[in-house]
Amino acid sequence: MFSKQITSTFRKLLNVQNSILVKNDVRSLFVSSQRLRDVVDRREMLRSVPKLDDGSAGEKAYEVDNLITQKTDLFPDEDTPNRLFNGVPFKNLPIMNIRVSPNNTIISMSDDKGVIKLIRSCGVEGFKNTRKGTNIAAQATAISLGTRVLERGIKTVRVRVRGLGPGRMSAIKGLQMSGLEIVSITDSTPVSWNPPRPRKQKKL
Repeated sequence: MFSKQITSTFRKLLNVQNSILVKNDVRSLFVSSQRLRDVVDRREMLRSVPKLDDGSAGEKAYEVDNLITQKTDLFPDEDTPNRLFNGVPFKNLPIMNIRVSPNNTIISMSDDKGVIKLIRSCGVEGFKNTRKGTNIAAQATAISLGTRVLERGIKTVRVRVRGLGPGRMSAIKGLQMSGLEIVSITDSTPVSWNPPRPRKQKKL
């Protein structure tokens, strides 16, 4: 309300000044300021601005907020283990285990009982030394393992991620790119409740 009063008084002052300048046969310098709009609500303005796409959103990427508003079965419940995904109960789906560290990414496929069937790592794929710890190496490893899993006739899997490193998201993206349908992603990174004492501060 207060801002509208200020803009209206400012317009009146500009009109008076413009009329004085025109009477004195001086060209007006305030032509553009006459086109002042009313103050638009910031939320409406931000809503109208298009979203920036950095190219990271893939073909099968989902917005979590939209899924929550649609009230789809996003979170697990007591019936989830028996729910069918492409004709297979959730509890019988094979698991893609992604073990991530700062230096390497190891991806393995196990059955529902935990028996390892396939295993690949960035070192096996041909990446050496520091390149093993990159996200590109993790993505390439995930794509190669995903194609081998598809050759076995498995299309729907669940993913379990463990550890911290640059290959976390890239490995999941690589499994998607290979053509696998990921039903769930579980983060089983161990968290210490009593971590070791941090190093003392360096004296300069």
